[in-house]
Amino acid sequence: MIEDVEETGQNGKPEPAAAAGDASVEASLKEGSGSGFSLSREEHREVRDKSPPRAAVLHEVIRRSGDAELKRGFAALAWSSLAAGMTMGFSLLARGVLQRHLAGVGGAPLIAAFGYTFGFLVVILARQQLFTENTLTAVLPFMTKPGWRNLVLLLRLWAVVLVGNLLGVSLFAFGLLHLQQFDAPTERAFVDIGRELMQNTPFEMFSKGILAGWIIAMMVWMLAASERSRLAIIVICTYLIAIGGFTHIIVGSAEAMYMVFAGEISFADAVLHFGLPTLAGNVVGGSLIFGLISHAQVRSDGNDTADINPGSANSAATRRSSAPKRS
Repeated sequence: MIEDVEETGQNGKPEPAAAAGDASVEASLKEGSGSGFSLSREEHREVRDKSPPRAAVLHEVIRRSGDAELKRGFAALAWSSLAAGMTMGFSLLARGVLQRHLAGVGGAPLIAAFGYTFGFLVVILARQQLFTENTLTAVLPFMTKPGWRNLVLLLRLWAVVLVGNLLGVSLFAFGLLHLQQFDAPTERAFVDIGRELMQNTPFEMFSKGILAGWIIAMMVWMLAASERSRLAIIVICTYLIAIGGFTHIIVGSAEAMYMVFAGEISFADAVLHFGLPTLAGNVVGGSLIFGLISHAQVRSDGNDTADINPGSANSAATRRSSAPKRS
């Protein structure tokens, strides 16, 4: 968890961070506005405060969040990931209910796809542990300081969160089928969603999984840069996954396990045809493509996060972008 840092000390005198901020304003005043207009000191300070953070700052925000996740205890990770898995099942539920009631309506698939976003909204805003978020968040600490210790911590986090998520969605899918909460047309809608998923070949599962992992990683990056449009970012990104038919290991597992419990497919098909190719694609898209590119961008700029000046204006943005601790 990244804590907010006050810019004044207990004695009321400016801390180094605030002094550096004033220095940046002085430098801006000396340089002039660059537009031919004269700006006051307060206006220059407003320009500084409203300037978007550098990529290195976003990298550091996500890296610190990931570092905190890597240090969490086993029990906290397990319970949070189990809760996240069960919550993600609501993406299947919401999409199925919408699809059932929109039957025969023009553009029904585009509207029903909004149901897919529901589970993501709850999990991300509630700060529960979702595996595909961690394909970026928890990887950046390892990319910044590669070593056996960070690799072991990363694999431990991935293993605990993935197992917890999969167990959660499996429990949800079992209950969704056997608790008799919906009528027959709605249950058929759930099966239709699963059949649509399983029509993909293993290679299509993998390639579409790359895009889904990439989109989730972009979403994490944008959430670190935004404080006021988090809901819109989550909905837009996950809606794109839904209408694109891209494969997500956690939501897709809810759909696949529903098919298993309904007797439509075997457990081996769920694992070999869907699970392993999609898991590989999500990791490649989130970690190996977007994560490496974003990390390389920061390194090539000469702005390695280890060298961020804690007194700079962008470092102040890092402190303001506090990440609430996951449940």
